[in-house]
Amino acid sequence: MNHFERVIPTPAQEQAALTWLSLLHDQPSSGDQATFSQWLQADPAHAEAYAQAQVLWELSEVPARTLAHEDAFALQGYLNAMDKSRRSRVGRWSGVLAMAACLLLMISLGTGWQPMRWIDDLGADYVSAPGEIRTVTLADQSQVTLDADSAIAVDFSRGERHVQLRRGAGFFSVTHNGEPFVVDAEKGQTRVLGTQFEVRLQPRGAQVTVLSGRVGVTADQNAEQQILTAGEQVAYGEGSAEKLHAVDSEAQLAWRHGWLNYYKATLADVVLDLARYYPGRIVLLNDELATRRVSGSFPSRNPQAVLSSLQGVLGFEQHQVLGHLIILR
Repeated sequence: MNHFERVIPTPAQEQAALTWLSLLHDQPSSGDQATFSQWLQADPAHAEAYAQAQVLWELSEVPARTLAHEDAFALQGYLNAMDKSRRSRVGRWSGVLAMAACLLLMISLGTGWQPMRWIDDLGADYVSAPGEIRTVTLADQSQVTLDADSAIAVDFSRGERHVQLRRGAGFFSVTHNGEPFVVDAEKGQTRVLGTQFEVRLQPRGAQVTVLSGRVGVTADQNAEQQILTAGEQVAYGEGSAEKLHAVDSEAQLAWRHGWLNYYKATLADVVLDLARYYPGRIVLLNDELATRRVSGSFPSRNPQAVLSSLQGVLGFEQHQVLGHLIILR
């Protein structure tokens, strides 16, 4: 073999290299070090795989720490919620502990599990997967089109039709039957007055966009209701709402047809949208880069192609780690 020819490790060798790298960062014994040395010298591909693993380790250390903190926080919230119900369901607590142990094991194995999504799905009636746009028909024949990676819970049992948006976004086409139709998102509500509209969760609240008809939006139970008509939008959060404004609702809602449209949106917001269409994680590490503005129309079906297009314009670095994590910096 030509000494200058690059050796391409197999996936099994890459995984073995990552396992060794993890072990060597955790106070290995002299026996471990000797065995590692033998493994490293056994095949030139092993040395190449280990060198790649070191690069990946350096690239992913910061986002991995961030994601681990998010996952631990979500899991703790789930366990706290289960702990509150322990008094009434003591007999089921051992099962909860077993489940928690399994979840912690999944985290430690690095399977890409995301507990916030899992917890949302646990209480949902309808869910769309990352990259999937799904339309469902409710019991009253109303239709909800879920954006990618979204979840709703439905309750028609109290004389009102309530839909809770637990994650992502939903576009609602409501059938009128005399009963109020209300969408709960964060602490606010959107009450149907005859309409087609979208409700979208945001980092600190929700946003409502009307395509046709009217809705009444309140930021919380004590807030004043704002009436929105076709082509209007309002965002709310933490008990207060912004002033409603006119938008191109067809462009805003083009995700239903596979397009994401932006006009002077921050890269952070664009990445947040693309993350719903990507089956792993996308992490943006550069705060200055996050504030850069983006305009354009992009197909949602291929987030990596969109990022590559934006990379050519904005000049950021893009790294893919183990096929499930994209790091932008």
